[in-house]
Amino acid sequence: MSYFRTAILLAALTALFMGIGFLIGGQAGMIIALLVAGGMNLFAYWNSDKMVLRMYGAREVDARSAPELYDLVRRLAYEASLPMPRVYIMENEQPNAFATGRNEKNAAVAVTTGLMQTVSKDELAGVIAHELGHIKNHDTLLMTITATIAGAISMLANFGLYFGGGRNDSGHVGFIGTLALVILGPLAAGLVQMAISRTREYAADREGAVISGQPLSLASALQKIAGAAHQIPNMTAERNPASAHLFIVNPLSGARMDNLFSTHPKVENRVARLVEMSKAMGAAPQVTSEPAGPWAEGHARTSRGGPWG
Repeated sequence: MSYFRTAILLAALTALFMGIGFLIGGQAGMIIALLVAGGMNLFAYWNSDKMVLRMYGAREVDARSAPELYDLVRRLAYEASLPMPRVYIMENEQPNAFATGRNEKNAAVAVTTGLMQTVSKDELAGVIAHELGHIKNHDTLLMTITATIAGAISMLANFGLYFGGGRNDSGHVGFIGTLALVILGPLAAGLVQMAISRTREYAADREGAVISGQPLSLASALQKIAGAAHQIPNMTAERNPASAHLFIVNPLSGARMDNLFSTHPKVENRVARLVEMSKAMGAAPQVTSEPAGPWAEGHARTSRGGPWG
């Protein structure tokens, strides 16, 4: 997916937000909607990374508390020509990871303890390279803005249910029209948000495969994560579904279909693309599923003060 199409989808989301404001409050409502969107995006620009990391109870680690993980991120960041991001570990049994931050200099990569228990070192490198791909493609800021506007549309549509109906002679929608906005507005916003998220996952897969040089390891990791995520619930994500698009694989249960209502592409489709990429790079086309390697052993030593801190 090109940046042009992504920009079009983001513009459509903004236009939808302003359009709902206009239908509810006329020109004044549209102006208010624009100001609210600007304020929310400004707040999200400076604080979204801190909010999501705090939400998932992520703790920052360094070269002393988690030397293997930290060194792996540092090596891959160098390969990607990126500044060293902050590194976080989330105490969560579901294997998963995400990146956040408003730009390359203020980025963070977070992985779950479940991920370190599940994948091999090469597979973990593929996952981290994928997240660095998001940072390099400036997806972390894009997805934050998308989620903010989508949430604002839902808020505005519900606001219109109480204050937007009843005076259609002055250009406002009536109660039935407002009720339709409450239902269709957030639905349309969610569809646009999901479309943007899915396109950026494919792009990050490609970038991550280039950074790590091992597209098959990333493919194998995706298969492992998807299988485990379907069985191990992530309760924080379930309580905050708007953050689901941040993860490398959808952390929500029962949301693995590659359709309009999925925040992520179907894993099988992502794996197929990575296999084709490996062929172009001259690698063996077979995707293997290695057992969990030293990362699982390292995590097992956590409670005894091992390398994971």
